[in-house]
Amino acid sequence: MRKAGAITAGALEAAAKAIHPGMSTKELDKVIHNYITSHGAKPSFLGYAGYPASACISVNDTVIHGIPSAHEKLKEGDIVSVDVGAYIDGFHGDATKTFMVGEVSPVAKALLSSTEESLMLAISMAKPGIRIGDLSAAIQEYNESRGFGVVREYVGHGVGSELHEEPEVPNFGRAGHGVRLVPGLVIAIEPMITEGSPRVKSLSDGWTVKTVDGSLAAHFEHTIAITPDGAVILTLPE
Repeated sequence: MRKAGAITAGALEAAAKAIHPGMSTKELDKVIHNYITSHGAKPSFLGYAGYPASACISVNDTVIHGIPSAHEKLKEGDIVSVDVGAYIDGFHGDATKTFMVGEVSPVAKALLSSTEESLMLAISMAKPGIRIGDLSAAIQEYNESRGFGVVREYVGHGVGSELHEEPEVPNFGRAGHGVRLVPGLVIAIEPMITEGSPRVKSLSDGWTVKTVDGSLAAHFEHTIAITPDGAVILTLPE
């Protein structure tokens, strides 16, 4: 799983280097596809439940599952969430980062910081004996205390030979509740945080999820393994 995770992380690094104003989200998807396949892996998302691309690329008020398009061009001031999975040797990696396109607004910077910091807080807490609700409650409190919304409809998940496995890993909840973490468990923690209302809507394409109020959304994700000594992040570049 470290191998799948490293390729996933490398694809996000390739995306980070490629992103620039004027680039289409389809061009960005091609960069990611080429990186994953050139490293001997398959894009986990391509064809998953009929999904038509190698990455989910979600701009500004799109929370998740944005379908890459030749017509959608990135512009200065945008934020763009890039969700990537790579499958190799029977296992998946899954990770997301939200990138800034040039100079972005102060609220966008604050939203990205809060989302990523809450992810790293949850990872720092993850160890045997901790319950998933402990992580969920920490993510919720961290972001809501900063005035941001926490999406309820979509959650993190187990990762392994399947891209999405049990248990679910919500970004909201009650400490002391939920599945207890044990060594050997691999989960994806992925806070999806909004500038305004946490309410979301799905578009008619069956994939794209946007904020109801049109406010910005950020998304960060790592795949982690629970070991006797705590969490190990699998989605780090080699």
